[in-house]
Amino acid sequence: MTEVAIRILWEPEADRTLGLPSYESAGAAGADLRANLPDRGSVTLMPRVPALIPTGLRLAIPTGYEVQIRPRSGLALKHGITLPNSPGTIDSDYRGPLGIILLNLGAAPYVVSHGDRVAQMLVAPVWQARWTLVDSLDVTARGEGGFGSTGQG
Repeated sequence: MTEVAIRILWEPEADRTLGLPSYESAGAAGADLRANLPDRGSVTLMPRVPALIPTGLRLAIPTGYEVQIRPRSGLALKHGITLPNSPGTIDSDYRGPLGIILLNLGAAPYVVSHGDRVAQMLVAPVWQARWTLVDSLDVTARGEGGFGSTGQG
């Protein structure tokens, strides 16, 4: 397993007792992120209304990497809580506050409390493409077949 050093800075008002992001099992790909609410209270997520949940963190990600923000599967299954832009990307040159956009797809309001695990983040390598304009593309068996062209659905 390869390790990448991610430097973390606490926001001035952050509750540092919540700790840094953590992997909750030896084989975990994602480190859990917690809601770090300035008033140490809670936020109610109304159905179908996105909300920005602060983590109290800022990151310095090395060039050549990104951090992907993903939903927690338990929250999605049990309560319909997801990320509308999943996976969210934190670029290596961003230094602002790390916030999580949560969306409640459930039928009932859902309460996010200070310290709750709300998302997970994964570190991934980034490849930047070199874009080349051409006069034609190579022919494939699929060709121009669009959505659903390779099977049912």
